[in-house]
Amino acid sequence: MVEKYTGGCLCGEIRYEVQGEPDRAAICHCRYCQLRTGSAFGSLVYFRDEQITVTSGEVTTYGFTSESGSQWKTGFCAKCATTLYVNLEKRPGLTAISYGTFDPPTFQFPITREVFTRSKAGFVGDIEAGEHHDTIMGYEPTIEEDSRLSGKGD
Repeated sequence: MVEKYTGGCLCGEIRYEVQGEPDRAAICHCRYCQLRTGSAFGSLVYFRDEQITVTSGEVTTYGFTSESGSQWKTGFCAKCATTLYVNLEKRPGLTAISYGTFDPPTFQFPITREVFTRSKAGFVGDIEAGEHHDTIMGYEPTIEEDSRLSGKGD
């Protein structure tokens, strides 16, 4: 039997369903995730695109280019501003669902990877994960950004 997981945004306007198990669950401390979430890190659960169905509501998207020259697409609720997912050009065929948007039991997938620890907030302790990385595999900045985005400080 294939597992089914549901979730959605704060106001309930957007609901989704995911079938099957995730490819990975990750914590990301990059500046983009910090700014995207307004928190110390992003927590993302990656599923193959075909595993995910939006069952109600309409997702609004925002796209931008990272310092690596790669495209990001963030999906969110226009009504309550909950970030529901991220699509990364470097991860074709996968959608990273915001971990906290799953219905209870919310945090049931084990974290397999912690990335961009170079910009990890000092108050965040050790995170239990299979892998820990200063940046991410294949990270090669091509665009010079100011320190507010680079995660390296001045």
